[in-house]
Amino acid sequence: MNDASKVRPNHLQRAAYVYIRQSSPAQVENNRESTARQYDLVEKVCQLGWAKEQVIVIDEDLGRSGSGWVERSGFAHLTTEVAMGRAGIVLGLEVSRLARNNADWYRLFDLCGVTDTLVGDGDGVYHPALFNDRLILGLKGIMAEAELHVLRARLEGGIRNKAARGELRRSLPVGFVWGEGDGEVRFPPDEAVVRTVYTVFANSRSWDRFARFGFGSAPRAFSFRCGGT
Repeated sequence: MNDASKVRPNHLQRAAYVYIRQSSPAQVENNRESTARQYDLVEKVCQLGWAKEQVIVIDEDLGRSGSGWVERSGFAHLTTEVAMGRAGIVLGLEVSRLARNNADWYRLFDLCGVTDTLVGDGDGVYHPALFNDRLILGLKGIMAEAELHVLRARLEGGIRNKAARGELRRSLPVGFVWGEGDGEVRFPPDEAVVRTVYTVFANSRSWDRFARFGFGSAPRAFSFRCGGT
């Protein structure tokens, strides 16, 4: 990100917004290097001419997907600031950090073009009002959305293959664990948990609730297979 030729005095008079996002809580916990690289964008935007007190970090969406299915308050805040003409530049480590669906992405950089707001990522600085820059940003958005589709297809393909072999195991309700046998469900070794489960099913109303909500005779199957231990 060393292309400062597009940065004008009118851009420097406004704030610089650094948008930080990870797709899930697990990524936030385990992939800390990516998060650190995103926070490092603050230093990079200062190298472009903004004072540190002008830089606003938006990290409310850490642990939220950018697919468009999850509400992102941070992204909504960013879009509002751009629409109000308060942003001189919007930075993300890459396009996929800002959005993984073209509806959100095009809405953002359309607003950037109208309000004379720059867009920056790890590759450079772009002005969405310029044809060549707009073309590059559009291609990057398409690739980010396609990448999400490919990742989802791979995961779903693996799940379907496991299911076809009868090896797929989903998370069980609290109070039950998978056993060693094929399809075996058992009570956990924690006696306190076992007593709690028996207390719940000792109430006759519990059976009525299971039947009403479509769980059928699942509790009886659990008790039978676990042998009451």
